[in-house]
Amino acid sequence: MFKRIAKYALASLSVALVIGICQPAKADALADIKAKGKIVVGIDPTFSPFEFTDSAGKVIGYDPELMELAAKGLGLKVEYQVMAFSGIIPGLIAGAFDVTPTINVTAERAKKIDYVIPTALSVNAVLTLKETSVKSSGIADLSGKKCAVKQTTQPEQMMKALNDKLKAAGKPVVDLLGFETIEQTIAALADKRVDCVVDDKSVLFEAIDKRKDLPLALAGEIGDAQPIAWAANKSTPALTAALSAELKKLKVDGTVTALQKKYFGYTMALPETDFIPK
Repeated sequence: MFKRIAKYALASLSVALVIGICQPAKADALADIKAKGKIVVGIDPTFSPFEFTDSAGKVIGYDPELMELAAKGLGLKVEYQVMAFSGIIPGLIAGAFDVTPTINVTAERAKKIDYVIPTALSVNAVLTLKETSVKSSGIADLSGKKCAVKQTTQPEQMMKALNDKLKAAGKPVVDLLGFETIEQTIAALADKRVDCVVDDKSVLFEAIDKRKDLPLALAGEIGDAQPIAWAANKSTPALTAALSAELKKLKVDGTVTALQKKYFGYTMALPETDFIPK
């Protein structure tokens, strides 16, 4: 796990350098991508079961499998550019790569990036250790507690918004500790540096299954469900439209449903229009 940190740091540095030298992506990017025969995907594969790596270091998961099928439909191969999540959106805006998967859809992000139609729905939850002082996922019960979150993610932003409500009510806020990976948040919980972890519910279920050595338990859900989608640069509408069209085909032929069952154990009804919150 910690060996990846250095790699991600270098990748993030690369993104920072690219931001300074890249020009905004061109409107004919889809034609350029097809001419090259590959689509470059910026990804942080630490978000199982959505995106992770196998024992050989290969990027796998729900979204990579869908991405590779969509790319195949366009006659393209996929090249992954691995980096920390904190570098993903800046890199996408800078044109360092073509597309990125597994991005929570928010109104604020939609001002800066374009979304392909959603591939999943996300609902956050609170993970604790059994026999803990955290008895529920209610924000009132989390007031004054320490909570681990992944940096620059939607769960972190949601918790900051809930902290604003706690402040307004004159109550202690949740002390948020940011980390790069879900593994690091779980380690902080195991070491009792934090009282809980907030992340996507499916990710936390996966953590419980993997870390049977720890007395992990879900305290409950927190916040509203949100669409998860792939994102592209705003200057590449043809690419966004083409990927949406391929995803629609994969929904019609049952592939999306089959992959949801494979990776999540349940299916989700996904919107194709009006999915960006106002």
